[in-house]
Amino acid sequence: MSTPDYRARLAKLRAELARRGLDGFVIPISDEHMSEYVGAYAQRLAWLTGFGGSAGTAAVLPAKAAIFVDGRYTVQVRDQVDGSLYDYVGVPQSSVAEWLGANVSAGQKIGYDPWLHGIDWARGLAKALEAKGAELVAVESNPVDAVWDDQPAPSDAPVTVYDTRQAGQSAADKRAVIADWLKTQGLDTTVMTALDSIAWTFNIRGSDVAHTPVGLAFALLHADATADLFIAPEKLTDAVRAHLGNSVRIHDRDAFEGALAGLAGKKVAVDPDRAVAAIFTALEAAGAHIARHRDPAVLPKAIKNDTELGGTRAAHVRDGVAVARFLKWMEETAPQGGLDELGAAAKLRAFRDESGALVDLSFDTISAAGPNGALPHYKVDETTNRKIETGTLYLVDSGGQYADGTTDITRTIAIGTPTAEMRRRFTQVLKGHIALATARFPKGTRGSQLDILARQYLWADGVDYAHGTGHGVGAYLAVHEGPQRIAKPAGGQAGTEEPLHAGMILSNEPGYYKAGHFGIRIENLVIVVPARIDGAEEEMLGFETITFAPIARDLVEPALLSPAEADWLDAYHAQVFEKLAPGMSEGDRAWLEAACAPIARAPAALAA
Repeated sequence: MSTPDYRARLAKLRAELARRGLDGFVIPISDEHMSEYVGAYAQRLAWLTGFGGSAGTAAVLPAKAAIFVDGRYTVQVRDQVDGSLYDYVGVPQSSVAEWLGANVSAGQKIGYDPWLHGIDWARGLAKALEAKGAELVAVESNPVDAVWDDQPAPSDAPVTVYDTRQAGQSAADKRAVIADWLKTQGLDTTVMTALDSIAWTFNIRGSDVAHTPVGLAFALLHADATADLFIAPEKLTDAVRAHLGNSVRIHDRDAFEGALAGLAGKKVAVDPDRAVAAIFTALEAAGAHIARHRDPAVLPKAIKNDTELGGTRAAHVRDGVAVARFLKWMEETAPQGGLDELGAAAKLRAFRDESGALVDLSFDTISAAGPNGALPHYKVDETTNRKIETGTLYLVDSGGQYADGTTDITRTIAIGTPTAEMRRRFTQVLKGHIALATARFPKGTRGSQLDILARQYLWADGVDYAHGTGHGVGAYLAVHEGPQRIAKPAGGQAGTEEPLHAGMILSNEPGYYKAGHFGIRIENLVIVVPARIDGAEEEMLGFETITFAPIARDLVEPALLSPAEADWLDAYHAQVFEKLAPGMSEGDRAWLEAACAPIARAPAALAA
């Protein structure tokens, strides 16, 4: 396969822009649904620049261009994107609006695709350009598509029914709840564009986006509990049509924009964080009355019912067996030499496949050896693939999509004998993990209020990690799901101020990263559950850990654990053995028993 000529691609785009009378264009990683992960057809930024991360934007002018990424991708963007073609710009320190404001000239026209950006972003950029005498122009068709000769078509894979026995609630009941909300708000209709919200609301699943079981669709839900679903007709089997029933009217996905014109005079709820600018523009042009509201599926989707929680617990035990078998294999194989990151990731996938229940991975496995582990969102490929060497740490962050649940787990292991520094940092991360896992907090507590629990032991040593501590997780849906999040309140990141509710699933994943040397992360998923405390005067919540796999005992420094922390680790490992041993062979069980043995206790434990 020949190496892409990104210089030629950029030149072709500039020629197309000139042909259209445009002086610039903004290219995000996005689709018409503002998805975090997008289908191959929407990977415009990767095609144009070579950048393979999940979040980023480029801006192209006649003589300059820039690519904008956050701190997760500072190293990756320099490895993948030619610095002679693009300036590297960090966000949120700067922004597309700031860079364009500094580089445009009066009279210039900068294009954007209104089907790929939010309305507030578009209005903010338009204002910034107007201050420089320039103009933001919504294009009718994307100029990148015009020069991308072999652009894939959107997936035409059929969607499937997600049975009520797995969902725990019928699609009709979900629509009725949304209809009641619309009536309470005095609204006629809500526009639903987020793919996981549509999959959840209609109890359907698909395979149009890698690692996320959703189908490409739009929906309008109405106060009479009927709905209009806009989806390519070839994606619907007779079984799916029967499942949807007569209260759901089916239309081609391409008919969605035209249908918005039919909402003249209606009171329509639209989520500005999930609906693109083109939807707002179409509704305004139609004379609809727009009410800004969060997608009404977001919160009920996040608060899992008992059926969803039971399924995800079962999925985690199944997944834990595969991860434990992989950890045993790594312990036996890696010290022999010759193993690399890609080989390890493939072997972990094979262990998951052996369950017979794996539908897909829940994201691209982060298989990171040595210094690559210091990149929190590292993605291995043929060019970055590194040997797993003795004397280093290996970090693996992975997950599976099963029909009954979505998993996400990170384990860090030592290849050979770890250094004292590795053990100290690992134990500090573990102490933070335990502090969050055992937290008890009043109902109404927000993720931002809990984040410090996981960082406190690292902060005591003057170190930190540059990512959130916990994200929401779906039930056989998106591995990153809002609205809940555990993270620092700074930076304007959504979800940190969302109250936690019983039934929500989150990750617990503090870490530490020493640039150029190693990375450490310990991640389990937890369910928010009621906490019963004798004498409590408030309604309290806590966490139930549902991820089960050994934590590397040889990386733990017992002298740094308090007795209570050592007790937690021993109790956790006892649970790991109890849940996983029945699904393992005799030889694997013997290894698991040793991996889950009680931690050695220090003569005088220190809480450092």
